[in-house]
Amino acid sequence: MSTERGGELDLEYERDDRPPWPKSLLLGLQHVAVMIVPATAVAYIVADGVGLGAGETAYIVQMILLFSGLATVIQAYTIGPVGAKLPLVMGTSFTFVGAITTIGAEFGMAAVFGAVLVTGFVVEGLIGWQFDRIEPFFPPLVTGLVVVIIGLYLIPTGMEYAAGGAGADDFGATHNVGLAALVLAIAVVLNLFTRGVARLLSILAAIVVGYAVAVPLGMVDFSPIFDAAWIAVPSPTRYGFEFEPIAIVTFAFLFLVSAMETVGDMSGVTAVEGRSPDEDEVRGGLFTDGIVSSIGSIFATFPVTTFSQNVGIVSFTGVMSRHVVAVSGVILAALGLSPRVGAVVTTIPSAVFGGAVLLMVGMVAASGVRLIILHTELDRRNMVIVAVSLGLGLGIATTPEAIQGLPPAAQTFFGEPVILTALSALVLNTFVPGEQSPLFDEAALESVTPSTIDPSND
Repeated sequence: MSTERGGELDLEYERDDRPPWPKSLLLGLQHVAVMIVPATAVAYIVADGVGLGAGETAYIVQMILLFSGLATVIQAYTIGPVGAKLPLVMGTSFTFVGAITTIGAEFGMAAVFGAVLVTGFVVEGLIGWQFDRIEPFFPPLVTGLVVVIIGLYLIPTGMEYAAGGAGADDFGATHNVGLAALVLAIAVVLNLFTRGVARLLSILAAIVVGYAVAVPLGMVDFSPIFDAAWIAVPSPTRYGFEFEPIAIVTFAFLFLVSAMETVGDMSGVTAVEGRSPDEDEVRGGLFTDGIVSSIGSIFATFPVTTFSQNVGIVSFTGVMSRHVVAVSGVILAALGLSPRVGAVVTTIPSAVFGGAVLLMVGMVAASGVRLIILHTELDRRNMVIVAVSLGLGLGIATTPEAIQGLPPAAQTFFGEPVILTALSALVLNTFVPGEQSPLFDEAALESVTPSTIDPSND
């Protein structure tokens, strides 16, 4: 394990190092193993909420793996200005789950992919180009609250899965709850009481055990696997495109939030070298987010962004080699070309996924809390911002009918907990004087001139 020295880690392999091929393959597989479950869980949750069949779910999983792999390779090696030349593993984010589900159910998946096609390229491209001007509006208080609400409002979804899935005939049955509890317990024990690979792969190991237990209980249907082909070429415009204004506005705001997460992950990676990402790295990383998301929407994949848990692997192992991450990208892309891989995910019982999803979304919320606590003084001003933002976000998540009197477009936009929380935090933090305000804090600093400083107070 790497050690820290003066803010910089002693790296086993630096950014441009090329480990031997056997080691690169194993290290790349480790990255894939850590991200594949949460990435495919996003597809599983959305498919259930929108009402997609097993075949459609398997195809979306296939596309998620394919474009996650392509985006990962681009981040490692770049294409022109696109890519950061950093070890960033890409995948689908929980940030977009609520909006995809809501808009997909109301307007259809064509509206989802139409909105991603437009906003991915335009919004993240603009942010990458003008990042220095936008960054001050998204300090840790704002981004931390967004991460917290993403985790919290998905907890009921995890509980539904743990009980067997909404609408299931055996919802809440002992075998469902027991299976979810087993998966959760194994993941927690491995994460807290083991080290090395066992800890890093704790969630994956728990799902494998849960799946193995579910098979003799008759809870697994293998038919989707045998019905799927080994190899298939992606089919563009599978769902078509529709351009609903409210869907475009909603995804534009969420891409803004996602961009801040990506910058945070880039900062986490470069921190092992004792530095922050430079302008070209930030711009290239955000361009990859947006452009690959837009291109991926043509083939029916959800927006891709950086995966924080893989940033943790870089710090933990001391392996910063972008070539290792490129290997993981090639593996993901290869898996994405096989429908049978996607079909395997659809056979996992809801209860097994429930135990894992509960832990994953809980960890998302916990990481948001950590981000706030480490970088924000919880004084009266900031406590009020936290209270209002989380109150509104959780309020709309638990009682969506509270705004049923608004026009349909407003219901769709303000009915998203992530948007309501982010918008509240952004507005309050910007216009209320305080340390993290991009407006008033700067004005306060400029007002402190030499003539106003009393040396006797030193």
